Amino acid sequence: MNMKATTKTAICAIGLVAAMLSHPAPAQACTRVVYLGPSGMVLVARSMDWREDIQSNIWVLPRGIKRNGHAGPNSLKWKARYGSVVVSAYESGTSDGMNEKGLVTNMLWLAESEFPTTTPKGKKGLAVSVWAQYFLDRFTTVDEAVDAMSGGEIVVLTGETPGSTGVGSANVHLSISDSTGDSAIFEYIGGKLVIHHGRPYQVMTNSPTYDKQLALDEYWEQIGGTVMLPGTNRAADRFARASFYVKAVPQTDDPRLAVASMFSVIRNVSVPLGISTPNQPNIASTLWRVVADQKNLVYYYESTLTPNVFWLDLKDIDFSRRSGVRKLSVINQETYSGNAVDELESATAFEFMSAEQ
Repeated sequence: MNMKATTKTAICAIGLVAAMLSHPAPAQACTRVVYLGPSGMVLVARSMDWREDIQSNIWVLPRGIKRNGHAGPNSLKWKARYGSVVVSAYESGTSDGMNEKGLVTNMLWLAESEFPTTTPKGKKGLAVSVWAQYFLDRFTTVDEAVDAMSGGEIVVLTGETPGSTGVGSANVHLSISDSTGDSAIFEYIGGKLVIHHGRPYQVMTNSPTYDKQLALDEYWEQIGGTVMLPGTNRAADRFARASFYVKAVPQTDDPRLAVASMFSVIRNVSVPLGISTPNQPNIASTLWRVVADQKNLVYYYESTLTPNVFWLDLKDIDFSRRSGVRKLSVINQETYSGNAVDELESATAFEFMSAEQ
């Protein structure tokens, strides 16, 4: 073992933790974890943690819908190639979802985000509310999505966070994964897009920025999860626990066992309902959890207030344009059992929130 390198990593990690302790970010907590099992078994789990009800519902959005980027006159325009199942936030944007080809998007909070303030001439604007949906509508692989964003032709703009949270701009970062197990993390830092692309990027939480999360994770990997794991609700601690447990749970191609394993991991990094930590508004209760089986195309959902798991089997859903938009209401703590595809009801799609310029 290189003791100098180990010591340097430990000092850097401890310094990062100290900085986070002394300057708590006014953000909320979420966790995203990807499972890479044998025989192409790939799943992604995420928790949605927020300090108030974000009025989520589950939506089926068909192919063929024409959209725009909701970012002013230079907005990006496209037509949905693929249908998707998504969870809304404040009925004004897509926070999470999976399309019919197994691409998954997860929107999480990142206080350090700094988005561009305008769409430069010759570029196309995309509101953060529709960023995840753009990927679901257009792509089957992470490579395709990374290529679309890497050229700088598309610029993502943010706006005021909906609801009564009073946290200002919607500062987020976005993770995507596909059915091969490839992943990418998209962050706007200092107004510039930073992309982390590759299978190793299985875990994402909130602050600090992703490069610093990786440095902290390296420190905990050297200690070893069987010796000690950080136990708080802080983003860096949740990152360390999720990284250890997603590799420690059974590696299997049995969907039932793999899904159960992923729910056990995401529950381990969830925040108890009603928790309140003085002077740390970045810690908030878990409202719901999802697990997306990207191999078998099943989207599982669990609400904290109605603690049972139900799912939508995307193979049973008609995503053709003529099928229309459908909704599965969960805003009033409705209870479902098993495959809830038959419970879907026709609905008018929610309106994506426009970005500020």
